[in-house]
This record gives sequence, C-alpha cells and structure tokens, in this order.
Amino acid sequence: MAGITPQACKNALRQVRRFHISANQNAAAKLKTFAVYRWNPDKPDEKPYMQEYKVDLNTCGPMILDALIKIKNEIDPTLTFRRSCREGICGSCAMNIGGTNTLACISKIDTDTNSTSKIYPLPHMYIVKDLVPDLNNFYNQYKSIQPWLQRGDGQESGSKQYLQSVEDRKKLDGLYECILCACCSTSCPSYWWNGDKYLGPAVLMQAYRWIIDSRDTKAKERLEKMRDPFSVYRCHTIMNCTRTCPKGLNPGKAIAEIKKLLANISEKQKPGIDAAV
Repeated sequence: MAGITPQACKNALRQVRRFHISANQNAAAKLKTFAVYRWNPDKPDEKPYMQEYKVDLNTCGPMILDALIKIKNEIDPTLTFRRSCREGICGSCAMNIGGTNTLACISKIDTDTNSTSKIYPLPHMYIVKDLVPDLNNFYNQYKSIQPWLQRGDGQESGSKQYLQSVEDRKKLDGLYECILCACCSTSCPSYWWNGDKYLGPAVLMQAYRWIIDSRDTKAKERLEKMRDPFSVYRCHTIMNCTRTCPKGLNPGKAIAEIKKLLANISEKQKPGIDAAV
C-alpha cells in the first residue's frame, strides 16, 4: 500500500460507488420512504413537521447519510444537516435515527421498503434548522473542564516531552476515542432536565480522561471544580449513554470512577515513571 495517496483512495472509492450505481440503474426502482424532521427558523409561525421523501435504494449508498445527501442533491436542496468525514470519526452527523442517537454515516439503511425510516435531530436540544442542533452549551461545558494537559511545574509549554509508562497509557483506552458527537449526553434524562448545570456523560468522560492521565498534576483541582450537587451527581446511572455510544465507549463507568474519587473511595495512582524525566 506504500505510495498510495489519500486522494487516490478517495478517487478509487468514487469509482466503486459510480460502478455500483450504474450497475443498478437498470434494475426496478426500490423505493424507500424516509420521514425527516423539518423546521425553518425563517418561518417562526410554522411548527416543526415530518416530511417524507422516497429514495431509490438501487441508486443510493448503504448508509442513512447517503440517503440524506441524495435527498439534498436530487430532491430537496433546502434540507439541512451536518456531515463531514463520512467515516464515524468527526461526529458531525449525529442525529436520532429510528429512536436511537447515532451517526448517520455508520447507520445502515433498513432495506425493508414497507417500513419508514424516521430521522430526527438529537433530542432535547435547541434546533438551528432541520437536523442541526445548537451545540454551543455542550462545547462550552467541554471547555469548562479545561481539556488539556496541566502540569504546574513552571516549564514552558512545548519545551520538552513528558513520558508515560505503557501501563499508564492503557488507562486512557476507552476514553480518548470519544469524538464529542453528543449522542450520549442527549440520550441522558438528567442532561435533558439539567443541561445548564449537569456536565453530561461526554464531558464527564473527558474530564476523567484528564484526571487519571499520569502526566497531569492537577487532578485534585479538577475534582474540586466538580464537587457540587450538579456537575457530576445528577447522574443516576440510567446507562442510556453507554448503550447509545456509536464508538462503543462507556461514559457511565467513567462517571462512576469520578464519584469514587470525589468520595475518597479510590485515589489517583502514582505515575509508573517520572513524566518530567
């Protein structure tokens, strides 16, 4: 595979997609109905509604995002949604599909043409337009936990590298992979009712990621900022967050570990090696 550029891979993928479409163009139309949530802020007097579109699956890719792109390109250019990588990495296309928060780019289309696929924006969020939720509060909460390495040793940032043992690095597995798609937080009833004060599963999991990082020396200060009735303790271990995570992560477990640290049931272990060596 040496020498193959990312652009070459993209071109090859486009050719495969064109071949798939052309091979099916002569087949009988396989129409699938998609019911999509619509709301236009430019029409404040018009209530949100579900609009149905019929898509020929023979000329459409296998994922929900493929159907949405086809609808926007060929049927209704006013349909609005977020998307970027199409590979389950960026988290942009998070939405509620068939009653489950997930990513449209990795959610396969139900090929049963007798059923309707229902697509909504992430629940209990202010909506910018159609399938686009307002994530300002979510990102501000993420910013509030200061998601970067903090040392307090007086060293100028970037002046040297900090070491970490293999065992300490393994503690971050299942945490750093979070793509901040907000699927977990918007599936949490506690976040629905107290989203202005409760940090929510995604942000708390990232907070725990930095708390237990062996190179970070500000665990105590990070925990003190969450020692209030709302930041962490609104979690009632419903576990919707873990069930819906499209990356297969476990935010519920991370929140439980933060609670144990706050209650002094457990404590952060000393680094396996001196990070500043």
